[in-house]
Amino acid sequence: MNEKSEMIFGVRAVIEALEADKEIDKILVKRDIQSDLSKELFAALRGRFIPVQRVPVERLNRITRKNHQGVVAFISAVTYQKTEDLVPLLFEQGKTPLFVMLDGVTDVRNFGAIARTCNCAGVDAVILPAKGSVTVNADAVKTSAGALHTLPVCREQSLTATLQLLKESGFHLIAATEKGECDYNAADYSLPTCIVMGAEDTGIAYEHLKLCDEWVQIPVLGTIQSLNVSVAAGILMYEAVRQRRIQ
Repeated sequence: MNEKSEMIFGVRAVIEALEADKEIDKILVKRDIQSDLSKELFAALRGRFIPVQRVPVERLNRITRKNHQGVVAFISAVTYQKTEDLVPLLFEQGKTPLFVMLDGVTDVRNFGAIARTCNCAGVDAVILPAKGSVTVNADAVKTSAGALHTLPVCREQSLTATLQLLKESGFHLIAATEKGECDYNAADYSLPTCIVMGAEDTGIAYEHLKLCDEWVQIPVLGTIQSLNVSVAAGILMYEAVRQRRIQ
């Protein structure tokens, strides 16, 4: 990740950005920061779903040589949306929504590739957790071939709560997992659907997996045990396209 792009440094500047409701991806703060101004910063962050990482001062010094005062914030390349706002809007438009949820995907190039496929497959939104996930930076936008400028991205504090909201709204939740009970093309994507993809190393968290209606797998016939997550996501998205076009 190019950490020198799209950033704000200095405690007061970051507080002002928060008060102006700028879309902030994450904030790095010096591990032992204790100034009065930093207390004002943490007060401004209360109630906001913005990841904050405490890091050694050396990392901040590598990012900028200017007077960062122990705080650097990264501006998002997109405006995040809320799933709870998007769902009724799509239903009002007469759509059968198709969402993709990424549980713990951290590789920016995989995310950009997934976003590009989402755009091509007519996906209505991609959903990310606020913590432990990739962020929408300039590298992601570039890898997505610009798709992230038009694809709605929802950043949610709790994927569990979001999955429950989708279930209550009539969505069919399909999890891609090696624990899958059937092949991916046996699932029904014709309903309002959310495809859930996990990180390549850890997969989908069990608390999210157990909320899904169907667990599906993609047959792997070679010696490598799993597909790249962006390829796997593309296969499921285009199965949804296939089924919906037949309908």
